Amino acid sequence: MTILLSTLNARYAHASLGLRYLLANMGALQEQTSLMEFVIGAKTTEVVERLLNKKPRIVGFGVYIWNVEETARVVAMLKRVAPEVTVVLGGPEVSYETGDQEIVRLADYVVTGWGDITFPKLCGEIINGPKPLMKVHAGVQPPMADIALPYSLYSNEDIAHRTIYVEASRGCPFKCEFCLSSLDKTAWPFGLESFLAEMESLYQRGARLFKFVDRTFNLNVKTSLKIMQFFLDKLAAHPDDPVYAHFELVPDHLPDALKSTIAQFPPGALQFEIGIQSFNPEVQALVSRRQDNAKAADNIRWLTEHSHAHLHVDLIAGLPGEDVDSFAAGFDKLVALNPHEIQFGILKRLRGTPIIRHTVPYKMVFDPYPPYTVLATDRIDFGTMQRLVRFARYWDLVANSGRFAHTVKAILGDAPFANFMAFADWIYTRTDATHRIALERLAKLVQEWLQLKGMTQPDAAALLASDYAGNVDKAADKADNKDKQKPAAAPERQVRHLAA
Repeated sequence: MTILLSTLNARYAHASLGLRYLLANMGALQEQTSLMEFVIGAKTTEVVERLLNKKPRIVGFGVYIWNVEETARVVAMLKRVAPEVTVVLGGPEVSYETGDQEIVRLADYVVTGWGDITFPKLCGEIINGPKPLMKVHAGVQPPMADIALPYSLYSNEDIAHRTIYVEASRGCPFKCEFCLSSLDKTAWPFGLESFLAEMESLYQRGARLFKFVDRTFNLNVKTSLKIMQFFLDKLAAHPDDPVYAHFELVPDHLPDALKSTIAQFPPGALQFEIGIQSFNPEVQALVSRRQDNAKAADNIRWLTEHSHAHLHVDLIAGLPGEDVDSFAAGFDKLVALNPHEIQFGILKRLRGTPIIRHTVPYKMVFDPYPPYTVLATDRIDFGTMQRLVRFARYWDLVANSGRFAHTVKAILGDAPFANFMAFADWIYTRTDATHRIALERLAKLVQEWLQLKGMTQPDAAALLASDYAGNVDKAADKADNKDKQKPAAAPERQVRHLAA
């Protein structure tokens, strides 16, 4: 084997779409190329040993914000024990500020941006000569029709046990400065008929969970409708064999035709990821985010009241110009809209994003190590930012987990942000931890908090018991669905997002 394509995924369930694109477009070199995926946390020596067992001449690594540090260790060891192996890097983490990175210094070559045709060309030059002199190669963006689709390269094992990532388009026309997609000029669609033919092939092979990574799935409504109709047709033809689809929606663009189609999906078949990020118009303007907040709120309200879609809505704390009171107001507004999950994220300074222009005027301090989280701004000091980090973690444990569906409403009361922040501060004083809190201990702490806030012990215990009973029912349903090989729940959200 001459060429290995490798990466360290965040979880085993995350199959790398990027590597499969590269393999699909290797042309004459495809027969000499294979995939080898790992998971972060794997021992560096074991990763290097397994790579070298294939006797590669070239190893190409996909480098992302979640794996750059571990990949750097792999590259360093690989070049020490097998300096004859050529290492090529690609991916968003090494596509910007390239010259500042230790992993780039260790590697032989880097492909920045689109790698579909540039990586195979580089490999051909390395193998056949003349050997390239430049270390950094800017990826050339080919016409979309020239890109071979990668979906046949999902193995049967992938289809049975992993999330199937797909994309009907690349790029984004919006300019939100915290997102790498802000550097795109527009969104580029793949040919719809060929794309749907690939989806049909995946379906016939047994795929039932499709996660779209398009940044703006509902930008072109005609295309969105055709793709959704594909899944509706499958659900209608096989009601006892459901399909699950995940899409990222532009929040303020939901015309009636799309609403009508969404309303036809049964429970458990559809999830929407919706990025609100901030409801503050001044903050939105600062980060070049165009969003009609009234329309976005109306659309979320409509989806919760008139559809069966599971809604996962994002907010970002630490944006320039936003203080805690402003973020709290947005959080409370979103809670009132009643989405199923609120993903409370902390701003990250992704390499290459224009958010850096606000560093000096807004006194933004970022962690120098991945994932480059904001540590303080002129509106939020370091200590308060850490309280927000803990809020986000406890919110995932108590609210987003679904384990305390009834209880969390009692915690939130009529001032959701303030009340949950008080709960988060208290639970941290009791545990001094945000991870590895056993569920039984967490439930006892939640009950203790409710009693501290005035609820009687019997009432608090009964409230928690109602959640426990619901969780038992959900577990039974999940086990039943697993036996039938049905996707019972939404997949874990991958950190593949270029947005913070």
